[in-house]
Amino acid sequence: MSMTLKEMKNYLRVDSTEDDTLIRNLIYSAERLCLDVLRADSTKVLYDSKYGRAAVMYAVNYMYEHRTEADYRALTLSLRAMLFGSRKEAF
Repeated sequence: MSMTLKEMKNYLRVDSTEDDTLIRNLIYSAERLCLDVLRADSTKVLYDSKYGRAAVMYAVNYMYEHRTEADYRALTLSLRAMLFGSRKEAF
């Protein structure tokens, strides 16, 4: 089950509708980033993994809080550490 705008706004503690479009876009970007880290094609695989939901929430929170100076390398390394156990092997 995909992350909803309502769940993410609750997690971010955002009450206004001003940033709804931004948050929706961040959810999509975070899901894509997590899927790339997992080496998966389906969001079902992402959300079925043990820490998939937490990884998406972490990524959205990071991108929302660091809109101007985000370190995407550090974010990717953190996500890789979170999702390592569910990551598809590739050589």
